Amino acid sequence: MTWRVSDELLEQVRRHAQRRGRSLNDWVTTVMAAATDPAYAADEAGQVRERLARAGLLEAPSDQAPRRPAANRVAAARARAGTGRQLSDLVSDERR
Repeated sequence: MTWRVSDELLEQVRRHAQRRGRSLNDWVTTVMAAATDPAYAADEAGQVRERLARAGLLEAPSDQAPRRPAANRVAAARARAGTGRQLSDLVSDERR
């Protein structure tokens, strides 16, 4: 692997690895593994986010605040809520 980097950054990375008692190669390998392996994520949600990001399916959070739906749409949704068949009836029908 060839890594094009400024002399300043290379020296920072070398010092960082040295302070941890690791070779430059070992430290860079660990960093690259952590950047690409979901097992390094702190929790299961982090692992899923990592996989989605690697697949190009994770959208970056928007800087915009979410917009509230229009009042008339909320009112219409409330009016429709609870007007269908009850879940217990649907389940009972399926069991017959």
